[in-house]
Amino acid sequence: MRVHNFSAGPAQLPLPVLERAAAELTDWRGTGMSVLEDSHRGKDFIACAAQAEAAFRRVAALPDNYRVLFLAGGATGQFSAVPANLAARGATAAFINTGQWSAKAAKEAKRQGLNVVTIADESASHYTTTPDPASLIIPADAAYLHYTPNETIGGVEFPYVPDAGDTPLVADFSSTYLSRPVDFSRFGVVYGGAQKNLGPAGLAVVLVRDDLLDRARPDVPAIWDWRTMVDKDSMLNTPPTFSVYLLGLILEWMEEQGGLATIGAANEAKARSLYEAIDASDFYANPVEPRSRSWMNIPFTLADPALDADFLAGAAREGLANLKGHRSVGGMRASLYNAMGADGVAALIDYMTEFERVHG
Repeated sequence: MRVHNFSAGPAQLPLPVLERAAAELTDWRGTGMSVLEDSHRGKDFIACAAQAEAAFRRVAALPDNYRVLFLAGGATGQFSAVPANLAARGATAAFINTGQWSAKAAKEAKRQGLNVVTIADESASHYTTTPDPASLIIPADAAYLHYTPNETIGGVEFPYVPDAGDTPLVADFSSTYLSRPVDFSRFGVVYGGAQKNLGPAGLAVVLVRDDLLDRARPDVPAIWDWRTMVDKDSMLNTPPTFSVYLLGLILEWMEEQGGLATIGAANEAKARSLYEAIDASDFYANPVEPRSRSWMNIPFTLADPALDADFLAGAAREGLANLKGHRSVGGMRASLYNAMGADGVAALIDYMTEFERVHG
């Protein structure tokens, strides 16, 4: 039986995509071999990667002056690549701290020798808020402004895109990538791991505006040099071929659903229904201020934490998997990525209602 998988990542993938991949696993494109076995230098995979990029551009409505990179190392690898490509050692970079992932990105920028200026720090709220946009003052000498639009662990999401002016805006989109329409022209660099909405773990999709491609330090490793990777079509080394292949299938699936406008409306509706169930109850609670609540990752707590284990065990019996909250936060967390259907959210709400009836 397929379960409703609420994992924060690696996450549930669309069933039609998995079924197609399974059917093609031993004979891909009539080659008599799997895509897992095919050379990344061969014409079939080169065509596959080009088709995935073209589909990404269509789905994202990406402007022509942005390059699309398919890289290994996940978002964490880009924590190192961003400062190395955009700023000399000793230069200033501005950060907005809204959770553990933005804090980790800032820590790595410091390790890369940058002067990190935190222009907003939401740690005092235990990362349950986002800053007032009017409060954001970017240093005049900042090489870039970095933020995390959606914090996977805390379930905090920006209700706006920060106005960075002429300063390049850099964003870690990992857990909200292609979950709704976004005006990517407002960003200098966008990056994120694929293992939420875009495919399996092992792939980072990086978008870089053309004018930012030639700022890398002379000593940046070639594997992290965006210009080098652009010139090599993301194939300086062997790329995560299976992840790129699955990304292409998922992008086709997104187009079949009606694109990001349809997907975004469905995601908003799923999140709204779960928040309404939580807010209508005295038994469950969500800690995030309403304006900053994530559509993708919804943490919630039970009135009596002693019931957490029973809640999780009962959920597992009902086919509701991976609801345990992050170890640093506790409680529960339901991740409602693109592949999570409304039926899964409805099943979770029904279970929560029954659990409250019995234990409330």
